Amino acid sequence: MRKYVLKRVLVSVVILFFVAFIIYALMRCLPTSYIESIARQKSMQPNSKSFEEWMAQLKVMYNLDKGIIVGFFAWIGQALTGQFGDSWFYTVPVLQKFNDTVWLSFVMGFIAFFLEIVIAIPLGIIAATKQYSRADYTISIVALAGISLPTFFFASLLKLLFSVKLGWFDLYGLISRDYDTMSVFGQLMDKGNHLVLPIVTLVVISMGSLMRYTRTNMLEVLNADFVRTARAKGLSEKSVIYHHAFRNTLIPLVTVIGGSLPGLFAGALITETLFGIPGIGFVSYHAMIAGDIPFSMFYLVFMSILTLLGNLISDILYAVVDPRVRIA
Repeated sequence: MRKYVLKRVLVSVVILFFVAFIIYALMRCLPTSYIESIARQKSMQPNSKSFEEWMAQLKVMYNLDKGIIVGFFAWIGQALTGQFGDSWFYTVPVLQKFNDTVWLSFVMGFIAFFLEIVIAIPLGIIAATKQYSRADYTISIVALAGISLPTFFFASLLKLLFSVKLGWFDLYGLISRDYDTMSVFGQLMDKGNHLVLPIVTLVVISMGSLMRYTRTNMLEVLNADFVRTARAKGLSEKSVIYHHAFRNTLIPLVTVIGGSLPGLFAGALITETLFGIPGIGFVSYHAMIAGDIPFSMFYLVFMSILTLLGNLISDILYAVVDPRVRIA
């Protein structure tokens, strides 16, 4: 098991190295005129650095006066020490802006992830155990709707119904206008109220695929020989389903769920942008469209690390729950 994990970690490090190189090379391929134009725009902002200071920082950070290979290794050395420069759009250090926004995305993503598991897996089991029943058809329709609905469309429907028509939630933002006059508990409840619709959007859009995945795997296990043997021994249907069948369904489910864990820190770019929630997805979107090269570079590398970490967790968890992988 130790050799398997070490091998997967080394492979992930190699892949990350080449992905980072591609991201750096793409940045170096940007036209010089574009970089100078963005730096000039940022220098005109209030309390911002001068054009020469922005360009000097960019040259030092990304070694624009050197070749791509030499510049890449120099950039890697700086990145490993946590030096990613200052954000052009937000005019603060990249890591500071990241730390100020990522935890809001994490809280929102964690709540949505928890609700997705609590809702999707039991519904998937019910659909499998009552195949071709009215409950199965209803759950399948809900799952397919969640998979098919675009995020921006479903979010717009929620905003139209609950914000415009009913007025239960604010249309945009994380806090209300009178936020500063509220008590600490009131401020907490106010933020929670603004996060309801974004979390509902994330849950509905994400749980459909997990419901279908659970149903498909559960049906496959229920038709296995060992389940028929358990029933032939006279075990109760509840024991057969939850003690024998569901435990074997967990093998692929654990890998899917494990691969989703790093995504808790990635933010939901579309959802956060539509609802104006200043998480890491919202911040990175505005940084990219504004030509914020330092922040965009950091975010792309960060997303690459999360993707590789998700695959690594899935592989390790699969080896943990399935002895055949460890033996192989």
